[in-house]
Amino acid sequence: MGNAQPTVVPYEDFDVVADIKAIRKACKGMGTDEEAVISILANRSAAQRMEIKQAYFEKYDDELEEVLKSELAGNFEKAIIAMLDPSHVYIAKELRRAMKGAGTDEDILVEILCTCTNQDILNIKEAYAQVHERDLEADIEDDTSGDVRNLLVSLLQASRDENYEVDEGLAEQDATSLFEAGEGRFGTDESTFTYILTHRNYLQLQATFKIYESLSGTDILDAIDSEATGTLKDCYITLVRCTKNPQLYFARRLNAAMKGAGTDEDTLIRIIVGRSEVDLETIKDMYLEKYDMTLKDALSSECGGDFKRLLLAILH
Repeated sequence: MGNAQPTVVPYEDFDVVADIKAIRKACKGMGTDEEAVISILANRSAAQRMEIKQAYFEKYDDELEEVLKSELAGNFEKAIIAMLDPSHVYIAKELRRAMKGAGTDEDILVEILCTCTNQDILNIKEAYAQVHERDLEADIEDDTSGDVRNLLVSLLQASRDENYEVDEGLAEQDATSLFEAGEGRFGTDESTFTYILTHRNYLQLQATFKIYESLSGTDILDAIDSEATGTLKDCYITLVRCTKNPQLYFARRLNAAMKGAGTDEDTLIRIIVGRSEVDLETIKDMYLEKYDMTLKDALSSECGGDFKRLLLAILH
């Protein structure tokens, strides 16, 4: 966990005035100089991009977001607009998008909420209230049901233990509880699974899963696979994978977004933009290790045009 590397870091020779002038010039006249926009925005940290947005408005009395929306299109536009929000604001918008209208995109809820730190959760809840004037927890309660609702609401309490200590006695106790709640009895006691997976620290959970395996002779993921179904199963698997290796989880998500017919560009944007200042460099390593292909090559064959150029620029 401690060794995750980003691909985007603050630009050392940051000159906000030069940047806004260059962007202004790129959007002036006939056509847009997309290369210029990419080379600036993909090489600035989110905080620097916020400064650019603010300075642009102060100097030109124009919202940078509106200017770029009128100049750009498609997935390229979507990705650039995502980069103009602080990450928790962007994620809050993604959660709202997942719940708006008919049906709920539970995959997005799972990917976001099951991978957050406590601080992420608090920041996202605050951003959600500010941007949408709605309560995230209330919306999740309305849009989900049963065990999935209980699990997501539990995550929204941001009450996971986040220290790095392992209590072996507790690990044995939890492993036994998980075994008895799942394989050890007819039907699965979801509340036990949910409580343990949403409250224990990651190292504690790793210790618990080891003991679980020696107790039951089954890997925890295989047990979940045979015990749970649907979105609840996705939640459990995501939580377990993040316990073991969050960057590998994101590499898998990226791969799934590109597999088969059609590409899920929204997921590519969410992970590549959203993780660029957290652990994207490490996600690239995991991708290569797991799929024997660089993430750059995978994206190159799935995406095109300025969208592809932007994603590759963020990947560095």
